[in-house]
This record gives sequence, C-alpha cells and structure tokens, in this order.
Amino acid sequence: MNARADSVRAVSAKLAVRGLTHRYSMGTPPTELTVLSRIDLEIARGEFVCIIGESGCGKSTLLRMMAGLLMPSEGEVLHDGTRVRGVRHELGFVFQQDAVFPWLTVEKNVAYGPKSRGVPKAERERLVAHWCEAVGLTAFRKAFPKQLSGGMRKRVDLARAYANSPDVLLMDEPFAALDVQTKAEMQDAVLDLWKSTGKTVVFVTHDLDEAVFLSDVVVVLSSRPGRVHAIVRSTLARPRNGETRVGDAFAVAKRTLWTTLQQARGRAVAPAKARQAPPTTTERA
Repeated sequence: MNARADSVRAVSAKLAVRGLTHRYSMGTPPTELTVLSRIDLEIARGEFVCIIGESGCGKSTLLRMMAGLLMPSEGEVLHDGTRVRGVRHELGFVFQQDAVFPWLTVEKNVAYGPKSRGVPKAERERLVAHWCEAVGLTAFRKAFPKQLSGGMRKRVDLARAYANSPDVLLMDEPFAALDVQTKAEMQDAVLDLWKSTGKTVVFVTHDLDEAVFLSDVVVVLSSRPGRVHAIVRSTLARPRNGETRVGDAFAVAKRTLWTTLQQARGRAVAPAKARQAPPTTTERA
C-alpha cells in the first residue's frame, strides 16, 4: 500500500526527487565526498520553489540533477512521473553566469533553442517576438550581448529559456552578480513571467530577501552533506511588489528563514522577541 501511495504522489508531482544521494571522487588516491544525502522532495505544478542553504551544501548540484545535467550516485529525479535521464527541453535551465552566445544578436539567441529543435521559421519568429516583448527587449532585438547591460543580458537568458517551451524552469542564482536595484527589477520580471505562464520554477539563491519575495515554498538544506532540513511555506499574499519588501509580514518571514537556516547549520538561535507576529509556518521534513 505504501509503495502504491508513493507512486501516485510521484506522478501527481510536477517534479519529484526520490532518495537522492550524490558523491564526488576527490584527490589521489581518490576518496569519496558525499555532497547530498537521501534527498526527498515533491514540487507541485505551478509552484515557485526556492532552495537555500550555506555554501557547499549541494544546492546547485541538486538543481543540475533536476535538469538532467548530472546523474545522482543513488536515487532519481522524476518529471511528471518519468525518470530524468539527461537534458530535455522541457526542463529549462538559467545559469548564474551569462549563458548568451556573444556572436549572436538578441533575437538569434532567443531563437537558438527552437531552431535546434526544428521549430518552423514562422513559429520561431512568433516566439522571438513574444518573448522579447515579454522581457522588455523588443527595441534591442538586433543588439549583440556586448552592447547590453548585465541586467539586460539576464533578460536575454530568460527569454531564451522560455522560448524553448520548458515545462519547468530551473534557475541557479541567476541574479547574484547584479546590483541591488537591477536585481529587484529582475525579480519583478521573473514573477511577472511566472504569473503569466503558470510554469513551475525552482530557484537556488543565497539571498534570503530574494527567497522570501519570490517563493511559495522554501526548501532549506542542511550543511554538507545536504539534506532537507525543513520546508517553509510562505504566508505572504500575492501579487508582490515594492510594498511587500518593506512590510512587517516580510520581516517576520525573513526572520523565520534566517532562524531555520541557522538551525540547519547547527547553530543556536536566540528566541524572537515576544512582540513579533507569529512566524510563517515551518514544516519539518
């Protein structure tokens, strides 16, 4: 009965991780380093999920396994109940570093994925027009990446990812190198795209403000080897905007994440002041 229930849950989840452990071989003679241990996760259709944890806990490694860029030592990743065994266009990926092709214009960067998949020219042109407009780059379609700011290049990354018709978008600290104002603008853009498309998004970040602002759910990983320490569900209302960032509920949600992250690192945390509002619900995984 339990095996059947697990099977039903795996199929109903948009993205599921089952018993995932990963090890790297290091040094001479080689020794094994366990980066992730016994990860179990279920991500529902249309959710915006952030993953946080201290440096080296395996966040990016986990994301790459969700995308099929790496294969786990043990366990599996399931997309709509089907095991992920390699890269597929349904699982889009946005890297931390610029991933645009410097020798291609904005519109040719956006068209690259659909063209590689054999999408007819008329449909490619429609996709390019739609996604360039969606990320505010219509006026820059003929520009080369070197002519764009860092924030605009990230918009190209987003447009290119969405133009390839992903079912799930996986994002690995895509805005880490941006200044505060540009990062906030890109976060707004990501939420607008998420709202308009209904796609499932999994987003790795070190920035607690970013995790609070973007997410429905935050997965908190423990120190290496990374395990699911806690799952924190947001109580912040949507839509979110600049006012959200300065509200009392945002501050409470950020403290909850900060406290949970310190606990995941094995550090003692002083209790919150009695005058604070009740924290966001935290579910121990």
